[in-house]
Amino acid sequence: MGVSKTGKTPASYYKSDVSVSQTSNTGFDSTTRKLCSGDGADSAASLSDDVLSVQPVNDDTTGTMLVKNQGGSNILTVDTTNSKVLTGASQISANTHFKEMGLYDFSPTVGYHNPLIANNMMFSDSGDDIIEDQSMFGNGADPAETLDLSANGTPRIAVACYWFLDNDITIDSVRYAVSTDGEDNLDFHLESYTIDTSANFGDLSAGVTVASVHEVAATHLTYKTGTLSLSSSDIDAGKVVIGFVESDSITDITCTLNINYYIR
Repeated sequence: MGVSKTGKTPASYYKSDVSVSQTSNTGFDSTTRKLCSGDGADSAASLSDDVLSVQPVNDDTTGTMLVKNQGGSNILTVDTTNSKVLTGASQISANTHFKEMGLYDFSPTVGYHNPLIANNMMFSDSGDDIIEDQSMFGNGADPAETLDLSANGTPRIAVACYWFLDNDITIDSVRYAVSTDGEDNLDFHLESYTIDTSANFGDLSAGVTVASVHEVAATHLTYKTGTLSLSSSDIDAGKVVIGFVESDSITDITCTLNINYYIR
């Protein structure tokens, strides 16, 4: 409810008036101008006869623009500090997406990092399942940071397991789910790489751990789920992302990674 100006002098209320930032007395026209208080202090809003613009004087993670329900809870938040638009009662990023990758009934070798299927594949019924290629990403503490695909890899595994990014993304969370045919301790990694698309096609370099979790105890009697710890959330367009599982046993593995991300 507005404050009445009845009986007051202009000197007592002029700072509370709203005006258009301009030296001439033209009002709204085709030029977008700041709305300001009577003493000339700028607001976040600018107006013309066709444009409404909102630009904060000081960025604030609480939101530069807010739409609330009757109870006062945000249902739309524009966070200009982090370049995010949040929606709904749960206030998640408006462009939230999910990516799933996994392996079904896969037979590993102890200690090797096995890439997960990341793209839709049709089984040919030729008796040739997704195979293990120990030379691709090795058995170090983390998956190898580079890959010479022609010398040490299997290109058809790359087609199945490389997730190529067409946009800059930010990872919010990575969840694993796993069951095994025996008793296993598993490590999961999510890695990003620079891919060669011009000369040595499919070769990878500059590997970075995006998220990981270690010593996940799994059995054939359980459905085990949890989250990976994020190390580096932002991944740029043109990168390749690969999920990995490593086992301390030769028993078969069924597992997935569910990646919650938004486009920047």
